[in-house]
Amino acid sequence: MKKVQEDWKEEMLQVGVLTNTHGVRGEVKVYPTTDDVMRFKKLKQVFLDTGKEPMELQVTQARFFKNLVILKFKEFDNINDVEKYKSRGLYVTRENAVKLAPNEYFVADLIGLKAAGDDGEDLGEVKDVLQTGANDIYVLHKDGEDDILLPAIKDCVKNVNIEEGTITVHLLNGLRDINKK
Repeated sequence: MKKVQEDWKEEMLQVGVLTNTHGVRGEVKVYPTTDDVMRFKKLKQVFLDTGKEPMELQVTQARFFKNLVILKFKEFDNINDVEKYKSRGLYVTRENAVKLAPNEYFVADLIGLKAAGDDGEDLGEVKDVLQTGANDIYVLHKDGEDDILLPAIKDCVKNVNIEEGTITVHLLNGLRDINKK
């Protein structure tokens, strides 16, 4: 059963997490995990991670409060129906995902890419993506070695091939020294 759950998550992208209920009519507070929070205004369909199989939900209303989105779903009319799904993720299909500009990627697609230097050196794989104000940082991990924190800039990221599962990078002089623990 767990394999089925993992398979559907790989085909979808997370846009938020249910943090709590809101009122007694089945509304929920959602912490957005998307860069474009305004996307919830146009969002009509999401999939709720129930812990077993995804549950398709129709969004009937979205409004904003502080750093949260308050959503109302057609399928839930009272607090008791939705309360059990606290801390569960909300997902969209790739067709309903925000459109990416050239050379932009979903973090979920970058995690696990095999990293190689432009000289052919095996640098491990992308373990995480840290989002900073200036640019993203790719965390390259190789067992037995210190992680490399690679700025996601044109000087460092030479090629990303999602289909082949690879990323080719250029390590600027001194970059390994900066990353030493």
